[in-house]
Amino acid sequence: MKAIRRFTVRTVLPEPIAPLARLAKNLRWSWHLPTRELFAALNPELWEESRHDPLSLLGLISREELQGLAADPAVVKKVQAAAANLDKYLQEPRWYQSLGAEAPACIAYFSPEFGITEVLPQYSGGLGILAGDHLKSASDLGVPLVGVGLLYQAGYFKQSLSRDAWQQETYPILDPDNLPLTLLREEDGSAVQISLPLPNGRQLLAHIWRADVGRVPLLLLDSNVPGNDDAARGITDRLYGGGGDHRLQQELLLGMGGVKALRVYQRLTGTPAPEVFHTNEGHAGFLGIERIQELMATSGLNWAEALAAGRASTVFTTHTPVPAGIDRFDAEQIRHFFDAGLAPSVPVDSVLELGREDYEGGDPAVFNMAVMGLRLAQRANGVAKLHGVVSREMFAGLWPGFDHSEVPITSVTNGVHVPTWVDPRIGQLARENFGPDAEEYGRWDLAYNVSDEKLWSLRRELRVSLVEDVRRRLRSAWKKRGAADAELAWTDSVLDPDVLTIGFARRVPTYKRLTLMLRDPERLKALLLHPEHPIQLVIAGKSHPADDAGKKMIQDLVRFTDDPEVRHRIAFLPNYDIAMARTLFPGCDVWLNNPLRPLEACGTSGMKAAINGSLNLSVLDGWWDEMYDGENGWAIPTANNGASPEERDDIEASALYELLERNVAPRFYGTTVAEGAGAAGPSSGAREAVPTHWVSMIKHTLANLGPAVSADRMVQDYVQKLYQPAAISGRKANASEFASAKDLAAWTTKVRGAWPQIHVEHVDSAGVSGEPQIGDTLTVNAYVALHDLAPEDVLVEVAYGRAEESDHITDASLAELGVAEDLGNGRYLFSGSVQIDRSGSFGYTVRVFPKNSALASKAELGLVTNA
Repeated sequence: MKAIRRFTVRTVLPEPIAPLARLAKNLRWSWHLPTRELFAALNPELWEESRHDPLSLLGLISREELQGLAADPAVVKKVQAAAANLDKYLQEPRWYQSLGAEAPACIAYFSPEFGITEVLPQYSGGLGILAGDHLKSASDLGVPLVGVGLLYQAGYFKQSLSRDAWQQETYPILDPDNLPLTLLREEDGSAVQISLPLPNGRQLLAHIWRADVGRVPLLLLDSNVPGNDDAARGITDRLYGGGGDHRLQQELLLGMGGVKALRVYQRLTGTPAPEVFHTNEGHAGFLGIERIQELMATSGLNWAEALAAGRASTVFTTHTPVPAGIDRFDAEQIRHFFDAGLAPSVPVDSVLELGREDYEGGDPAVFNMAVMGLRLAQRANGVAKLHGVVSREMFAGLWPGFDHSEVPITSVTNGVHVPTWVDPRIGQLARENFGPDAEEYGRWDLAYNVSDEKLWSLRRELRVSLVEDVRRRLRSAWKKRGAADAELAWTDSVLDPDVLTIGFARRVPTYKRLTLMLRDPERLKALLLHPEHPIQLVIAGKSHPADDAGKKMIQDLVRFTDDPEVRHRIAFLPNYDIAMARTLFPGCDVWLNNPLRPLEACGTSGMKAAINGSLNLSVLDGWWDEMYDGENGWAIPTANNGASPEERDDIEASALYELLERNVAPRFYGTTVAEGAGAAGPSSGAREAVPTHWVSMIKHTLANLGPAVSADRMVQDYVQKLYQPAAISGRKANASEFASAKDLAAWTTKVRGAWPQIHVEHVDSAGVSGEPQIGDTLTVNAYVALHDLAPEDVLVEVAYGRAEESDHITDASLAELGVAEDLGNGRYLFSGSVQIDRSGSFGYTVRVFPKNSALASKAELGLVTNA
C-alpha cells in the first residue's frame, strides 16, 4: 500500500535528556567526537541504522527506550555535561574576540554549496567542502560569520554503476523536516518568506531554513513553497542540475534573495548587519546588485555612489583557473530578468556593464559572473599562490596596461578543518603527544617525539579500517550492478592491509585525469602485482551528469578494475561523499593527484590525507606547488616542453610509473631498487620491519603540513588580509551619510574622464657617469601633462630593475616621484632618486596611476599611463 499523505512526527524527549534535541540540531556534533560518541552509545545498532545521524537516531529510538535512558543517572549526567560543553563553546571568547572592537561585528559568507556533513547533502565537491570547512573554523575561532546558501530539494545526485560500468544518477528528495534545520518564522509563527519578481508578472518566493554550524548560523533559501508556481518551486530542485534560465534564477535567488534573507534574520534576531560581504565564487555575485539597490532606494545614492559604497566592504574569491568553469549568460537574458523589476532603482544598463566582457578576447554580448564579481568587490583572491598567479593572468584583460603581477587579485591558500577530517585515532595520538587541547591539536612539531613503531602500527590500523570499508562498499556496489551473492565471494579478500595503499578521489572532470594511471595498462598491472613491493589503489569520484567524457573515464577505469587478475588490488567505489572520505583519507598511505597543471585551483583532498599521516604524490599544482618540500611526498614532473596533449599524458604517466616503481613503493617496504632494475627487478638490502625513512616522512608531514593546511590558518588569513581591511573601508565609505563614497564616486568620474589626456611628455635622468656602478644614485625627472587633474590625484613612480633583451624589466623595484615644479598649463615636473643596486643590464621606466586614499590598490581603477 502507498500512503496518500506523509508527514514527520517529531520526537518528544523526556525532560532529563531533552538537551539531546539541541545537541542533534547543532552541527557541531559532526566534528566534535565526544558528542558523536554520546549519541552512538545511546543505541549502537540504531546509530549504525541512522547512518550516524543524531536527529534520525532520536526518531528511531522507541518511546519506552527513551524513558529508560531518561531514568539512567549515568546517561543523564553525560547528556547534561555535553549540553554544558556546547553552551561553553557557543559563548566563551575565542581567538577572534582577542582582536578588539575594530574587528568586523558580522561577516556574511555566500556560497552556492556547503559541505558540512553527509546528513545535509548540499555539496558536490571541493567548493562546497571548502565552504563547510570555512564555517566550521570560523565557529571554532569565534569569527561572527553568517553563511548564506540555497536548500536543494535533492542535493547533489547519488551515484551508482550499471553492469557495463556507466555512471547512473538518482536524486532522492530530501524532507527538510528530517534534516538538522529550523524554519525561520515571524513572531506570529508564520514562515518567513522573501520574494523576487520574475518576468511575465510571476514571482519567486522562498522560505529560509537555518542550520547551526557551531556558533555560525547558515541560512538556506528554499523555493519549494506553496505560493510558487511549479516552475518557481523547482528552482532549488538540485545542485548544478540545470542551465540557462534555471541556473540564472538559482543565482539571482542566492545573491539577491540571500541579502533579503540576511535582512530578515537581522530583524528577527538582533544580529548586527554584516560589515563585510564575502562572495565565494561568481555564483553569488548578484548580492552586490541587491546591496546597491538597497543603497539607492533607502539612502538616496546614485549608481556610482552606491557602487563605491558596496565595493568597499565586498570580498570576492575565485575558485576556477579556467574560463570554461565560469558561469556566463547571454546579456539579453540578464536584461529580460532585470526588466521585471528585480532592482527597480538600479539602471539595467549599468548592471549589464558590470558583467560585460568588454576587453580583448572577451565577448561583449556575454554577461560573465566572475567579471561582475571582480567589479563589485574592492578585494579579490585566488585559493593558492599558484592560482593567484593564474587568476591574475586570466583576468588581466580587466586591467589593461598592467603587468600580470600587478593585477589586484591576491591569494589565500585553502585549508581543511582538522577536527572534521582527522581520524579519531590520529586525534588521540595528537592529544597524547601534541598537547592537551583536543580542539586545536596543539604542537604539531611534537610528532617527532612519537616512536616509529607506534606511528607505523597506527598507520596499519587505519589501513585495516579502510580495507574493511572497501570490501563492504564494493560488495554493495556490485549488488547494485546486478551481481548475485554467489558471484561476490571474491570481495571478501579485496585489498591487503599490508600492501602500500594509494588513494585517488575527487570530482571527475577531464582535466583531473582520472585515467592517467591507465595510460599503460600493462605497466600498471605490473605495479599492482609486483612480487616484492606491490601497490593497491582505492579510487572514487563523480562525474557531472552532463559530462559524458568524465563518465567515459569512469567506465574505462571500472572495466580495468573488473579484471579478475587485478580486482583484488584496485577498487572503484561509487557515490563518493563525506562519509566515505572519513575512512579513505586516513587509510591511504599515499594520496595521488595528477591534474593538468595549472588547472587545479587548490585541491584540498591531499591536505586531508596529510593531516592523517599520508604522503602526497602529486603534480606541482594548486596547494602542492607551494607546500611540497621534498620530504612530505613526491612531485610528479610535468611535460613543459610544448608537447601535444597526447604526448604530455604519455610523458607524465611514464613519470608517475617511474616514481612508484623506483621511489615510492621501495621506500614503503623499507627496501631500495638496485640500479638498472626494472619494475619487476630484484630489490637490494633487507626489508626493514619499520621503514624508518617512510615514517620520518610521515612525521615531517604531520609537523610541517599540519599547521599549514589547517582551515584555522586559512580563516585567520581571510580575517587579517581581507575581512578587517574591507570592514575599515566599508566604515569609511558609509560614514557621515556616505560622504567618502560620494567623494570617491565623483573623483572616479572626474579621473576617468580626464585620463585619456594624461601622458608622460619626457623623461630624463642625471647622476650617473658614463660607466654606471653599483651604489650610484640615479635622479629621474618626468615631465607629465595632467591637464584637468591635480598632482594629488596621481601617483607617478619609477620602476627599475634588470632589463632583458626585450627591454622588459624583471624583479622591478618601485619608487615614487614627487612634484618638483609646476610648469603651467596642467604640466608638472616629477622628480626622485633611486640607487643602482645590481650589476648587468639595468633599465627603468615611469608610470602614472590614479591616487586616492579610498582605493585598495593603485591598479583598482584599471588606469595607467606608461612613459
